[in-house]
Amino acid sequence: MAETLIKIDLNQSPYENEMVHNRWHPDIPIAAWVNPGDDFIVQTYDWTGGAIKNDDCADDVRDVDLTTVHFLSGPVGVKGAEPGDLLVVDLLDIGALPDSQWGFNGFFSKKNGGGFLTDHFPFAQKSIWDFHGLFTTSRHVPGVRFPGLIHPGLIGCLPDRKLLETWNKREAELIATSPDRVPPLACPPFAKTAHCGKAQGELKAKIAAEGARTVPPREHGGNCDIKDLSRGSRIYFPVYVPGGGLSVGDLHFSQGDGEITFCGAIEMAGWVHMRVDLIKDGVAKYGIRNPIFKPSPIVPRYDDFLIFEGISVDEQGRQHYLDVHIAYRQACLNAIEYLKKFGYSGAQAYAILGTAPVQGHISGVVDIPNACATLWLPTQIFEFDINPGASGPVKAISGGVDVPMSPDL
Repeated sequence: MAETLIKIDLNQSPYENEMVHNRWHPDIPIAAWVNPGDDFIVQTYDWTGGAIKNDDCADDVRDVDLTTVHFLSGPVGVKGAEPGDLLVVDLLDIGALPDSQWGFNGFFSKKNGGGFLTDHFPFAQKSIWDFHGLFTTSRHVPGVRFPGLIHPGLIGCLPDRKLLETWNKREAELIATSPDRVPPLACPPFAKTAHCGKAQGELKAKIAAEGARTVPPREHGGNCDIKDLSRGSRIYFPVYVPGGGLSVGDLHFSQGDGEITFCGAIEMAGWVHMRVDLIKDGVAKYGIRNPIFKPSPIVPRYDDFLIFEGISVDEQGRQHYLDVHIAYRQACLNAIEYLKKFGYSGAQAYAILGTAPVQGHISGVVDIPNACATLWLPTQIFEFDINPGASGPVKAISGGVDVPMSPDL
């Protein structure tokens, strides 16, 4: 049985656990050490550290303090790892904690984080998803049932000083282009809510003042939200500091490509069983700039999809040049409008796209001026037929508990 290196208590604040941190900084102390070839288990909080509750009110999503996230377990140091090496991480197994067999999905208020479709869904909403072994269902989104592909939304290694300074400089420059934007363009360091693991005193204050927020993915990995990083995946991380400093968190039971709801996927507390190894001087040997990975051999097996297309023309009819972000947004909006014809609310349809194993594809980026993005919706997750027919859509969904919404105060 593999050793559990990092344990959590869901009744305890993550700030009281020195094996957990919520910033990226080269001076965060290593929480535990392992040898190349070792396998071990780490437990993780959900990314908010327990701020979201299993109930029918979205006030907690509306009011969550996003400067606190993400709470990560680690850093785990690998003996002998040096800058320029590749840290090889095998995800052997992953799951939910026995006393926490549920997860949540939500949309943040536009005034507090926003999201991919925040102009269409400006108020906080959430849905609760119960786990039934391999499958999940929700009292807030009836008529769907699908298997989970559990994965860490966030996994990466500590940056070195140069990389940290690069992150903070370029993101500060972006914020300066529109400093009052809602939601903001990026998330700068914020000392007040920093959790620095085992660091104390002056070191803790230094990390808190300089530490990069965990919100975006960066060169070291981080919050990439790749749904295929599940059991059997292998990841190759560039090492920037001695020991590597591997941290993981933000576990998802299931997610659609793009994690478009932002408080997205089905967020959960859980555990990850990993094995680590090293490729000495691997960064130079293979020309690595960002992590690379091998996907899980386990995938939800669906063979029938409705594919929704979007192009680089926004909701106001304005033409953009090969803009994939806008094209994918249009594909998602087209799918939501379609699902509403079967009785779903817009919020329920949006939640399905954020949680179910939908596929997102960049289908064309060469035919000016329109990029083409597609969203592949598996029809078999529904308990009724959603394919078009001559008789028109059947209102299969009616009544029940809708996705709770909490307007801004």
